[in-house]
Amino acid sequence: MKSISATIGLVIILLLLQPKSAQAQSYENAGEYMDYITQANEKLTATYLSYLSAVAHNKSARKQEKRREEVLNAITETRYSIQGMLPWKGDKSYRDTTVAYLKILNSVFNEDYSKIVNMEEIAEQSYDAMEAYMLAQEKAGDKLEDASHRLNETTKAFAKKNDINLVEGETEISKKSKIASEVNKHYNEVYLIFFKPFKQEAYLMDALEKGNLIAIEQNNNALEKMANDGQEKLKTIKVYNKDASIKQACNQALAFYESEAKRSKKMTDYFLKKESFESLKKNFDAKRQNNLTQKDVNEYNNAVNDMNAALNDYNNLNQQLNKERTSILNNWNKNVSRFFDQYMPVQKKQ
Repeated sequence: MKSISATIGLVIILLLLQPKSAQAQSYENAGEYMDYITQANEKLTATYLSYLSAVAHNKSARKQEKRREEVLNAITETRYSIQGMLPWKGDKSYRDTTVAYLKILNSVFNEDYSKIVNMEEIAEQSYDAMEAYMLAQEKAGDKLEDASHRLNETTKAFAKKNDINLVEGETEISKKSKIASEVNKHYNEVYLIFFKPFKQEAYLMDALEKGNLIAIEQNNNALEKMANDGQEKLKTIKVYNKDASIKQACNQALAFYESEAKRSKKMTDYFLKKESFESLKKNFDAKRQNNLTQKDVNEYNNAVNDMNAALNDYNNLNQQLNKERTSILNNWNKNVSRFFDQYMPVQKKQ
């Protein structure tokens, strides 16, 4: 049976900030001081979102390593720029909280995402590896979200202390970041449900390839259960932006895996008949040295006919399953690509 690869998606997290040389500049008022840091944040957000966009649309973090390095460089430049600013009237809180945030940012991109890129290579080897891969991304996101929250609270406190009116609302960049996070979250929730039986099917095909009857039965049962469990779990996943396309594509794949598990049980008939035929043939060949009775010949010919019929049924079912599998996975990949193309924000490098 031919194996067809499935699309992997990467959960990406939303960041802030990029550089300019501030050194020990002086500012006319607290508003200018805050504006400098805010603009640096916006530029770095755009740099990061460019990386996020490239990873999402190319479905690979490893292929975007150069852009990850660019993000790291931007974080470093921004940190030195902000770090070089004088405290505002002796108040170091806003500057130092921003610098602390950038250090966390650097740690996440330099260490956490380096591990994530390496994990990407083995993620498809098992469901546990894939789950660990996605969990690593989630934990990296939690670190960034927590650091960002602390920075936002410090920003508000600085504005209040210095009588600066903050205009509530989102910038275009922050809107894109929020959308990117939601798009990735929805995809990954659905993808894990899809991936579990997708991987289990590979174990079933390996058992069929080896003709291992015990393994075939065990993997058939596991595949049917995973497909059923997945269909129930999928019902709890909310659609994104009223778009149920990848949920539907996943559900179609699960229905196929459930059907495949049930139909593949019939394929054991071929292996049973093959095992019986080989035993009969061994006895038949041994009797050739003596006299074969007509009954022996009839038995052998009937066994050959049964064997050929079982083989024919096996090949026909195998071809049908291959055809359906190709169609199902093409449909899944097509819908995933369309989903990302339609909803994942595109951010060009600045």
